[in-house]
Amino acid sequence: MITDERIQGIPATALAREFGSPLYIYDGDVLAARMRELRTLLHSRLEVFFSLKANPNISVCALLHAHGARAEVSSLTELRTALRAGIAPDDIIFLGPGKSRAELAACLDEGIAALVCESFGELALIDELAAERGTRAPVAIRVNPAFSVKGSGLTMGGKPRQFGIDEVQLLAEPDLARRYAHVRLMGLQVYMGTRILGEDTIVENTRRIFELAERLSAVTGCGLEMVDIGGGLGVAYFDGEQDLDLRSLTIRLNPLVDEFAGRHPDARLIMELGRYLVATAGTYVVQVRYVKESLGERFAVTDGGTHHHMAAVGIGSFVKRNFPVRLLSGDADPSGIEEWNVTGPLCTPNDTLARKVRLPALRRGDLIGVLRSGAYGPTASPVHFLSHGYPAEVLVIDGRAHLVREADRPEDLLSRQRLVPSGALSPLTPAP
Repeated sequence: MITDERIQGIPATALAREFGSPLYIYDGDVLAARMRELRTLLHSRLEVFFSLKANPNISVCALLHAHGARAEVSSLTELRTALRAGIAPDDIIFLGPGKSRAELAACLDEGIAALVCESFGELALIDELAAERGTRAPVAIRVNPAFSVKGSGLTMGGKPRQFGIDEVQLLAEPDLARRYAHVRLMGLQVYMGTRILGEDTIVENTRRIFELAERLSAVTGCGLEMVDIGGGLGVAYFDGEQDLDLRSLTIRLNPLVDEFAGRHPDARLIMELGRYLVATAGTYVVQVRYVKESLGERFAVTDGGTHHHMAAVGIGSFVKRNFPVRLLSGDADPSGIEEWNVTGPLCTPNDTLARKVRLPALRRGDLIGVLRSGAYGPTASPVHFLSHGYPAEVLVIDGRAHLVREADRPEDLLSRQRLVPSGALSPLTPAP
């Protein structure tokens, strides 16, 4: 049986022919549906801010914004991306432990909703820049809480971190809100972890964050115009994992939000979501160039690899675990299912997209899709390794494919380099 998977009715083979491979395909229907589900089930006071670090493509950002997402950014380019995608400055917050002077200045000049400050040194610099402009900067303090709640893929609280200011340090600063004349301490942000797949963990995180916010506000005088509870909602990638039940989660989460909102009717409540919004919408498409065997194992060598999809290599895991992988085009005869190692073109054994994954017998020209790849793809990968560059990115909306990023060409990569004058390249003089 020959298969040709479709995205909103468009065959994968047609997309590969038109835009080349490797490429990322984002399904706009999946992106929109995720936002609709969140807006339907989440408490109405809880605003969804898209974390651009997960996927900073401007068209992805614009589509999510069209369905109600605001923006959380962490670089000058991400700030420009959000603005060009049509997001108002008052719907943008800026995070990051090492913001540059230029980034802080741009945030003040654009008038974004809040700078999320992560150190006392940064707070002093914001005060200086705001004084130069004759304004008061809206600042939320990122707190590194003393507690942590188990159940996240990467725990962000209860340990020494470069992120935020320790809870104990803030509690020792009762005059903090009055110390900086050109800073308005208007909120708090806490981010407890990422890729959380347990509803209990998220509810407990939120409960403790709300308690911490009120405790710190009472001691430091920091306002509660904005309380950012982080996010970290997870997506299941691997065998044995299960996606969050959003309905079950919100049944328990919303009463906590309602109680806090009742005590603070003017507070702006924020949940940051990146992976949860975009991961399931993306497929990384690669084409088989060669098939071979080595010491009894089958290899499908493709035109794409971990230089575009570093998350698939399993960095940080003791055991390599596969993202969901599917044959998109080719002979899908179920009687021919075999174990395959799906690898890329890079000169490193780490360039393995999937290890011992069960797939139909593969042939040269077959298309393979790495599913759930809409988050932390090319921009979180060493795309310039071996000078391959970025792949194409395509967004499908209402049954129509839009090229939203062109693939890098050799001339694109070389255009940023400069060859020194030939006269400076004199041969080495042999030693006497």
